[in-house]
Amino acid sequence: MFSQDNRCIYRKNALDNVICQLRFPEILSIETTLPAQFQEAIRGEYPKYACTKEKPAPKLMGTPGNLRMEQQPECNNYHFVSADGNWRVNLTSRFISISCSKYTRWEDFARKLDKPLAAFIRIYKPTSFERIGLRYVNLFSREALDLGDVPYRDLLNACWIGPFAEEDVADAAVTRHTIDSELNIRGGCRVKIHAGPVLVSRGGKTEAEPKFAFDQDLYMTGNIPVTYSAGSLETLHSQAYSIFRGAITEKLHEAMEPENI
Repeated sequence: MFSQDNRCIYRKNALDNVICQLRFPEILSIETTLPAQFQEAIRGEYPKYACTKEKPAPKLMGTPGNLRMEQQPECNNYHFVSADGNWRVNLTSRFISISCSKYTRWEDFARKLDKPLAAFIRIYKPTSFERIGLRYVNLFSREALDLGDVPYRDLLNACWIGPFAEEDVADAAVTRHTIDSELNIRGGCRVKIHAGPVLVSRGGKTEAEPKFAFDQDLYMTGNIPVTYSAGSLETLHSQAYSIFRGAITEKLHEAMEPENI
């Protein structure tokens, strides 16, 4: 399941989105005061701005035997977007995140994260982080990779594809299948993995070709000191490729045109 191969980059990577999110104890001033100072600090790279109202999921409250679901009030989600639309910073009273739809390599992503994270820490002075997460959403397209009708069993490890791994089951015969796993991994980290075919909708239109999703959400939780945030992200990132490479076959690896770093 875990590959020991050296990390590489892919000329035809399947990443649809990469997201880093850091959650912290609620800072009320973010909710009650427009983040003008934060915007000024990052506006050169993220000139587009919007704000949406979001309703958080209900929270489980009470004590054993007297538990209840309590609705949470709406909160502001501030969006700061790059001119080309490929990069986005989101800020709420409980988290900051950066996401990218045109990912190349970790080093580039980490550099883009540096400025908004440093500005957030300088302006809002969070006491700690409660959760640090790094999510890689891969959508494998056989058409884009010139793999035609190659079955999933020749492209992905059997533990992630279930009935698709059986030679007497055609891919088209499986109308619905997903695998959702959560594992403890080294370095005090956890990972949630979602795998299975999906129909992707963009701009209100559903694409004809099903894609195979391999979605990794790697994270740490607890009372994480702010000064440990960069190291925590490096630890999470270092394990992502091992899991990804272990999930794909040599055929799929070569189809994505790997390059040594």
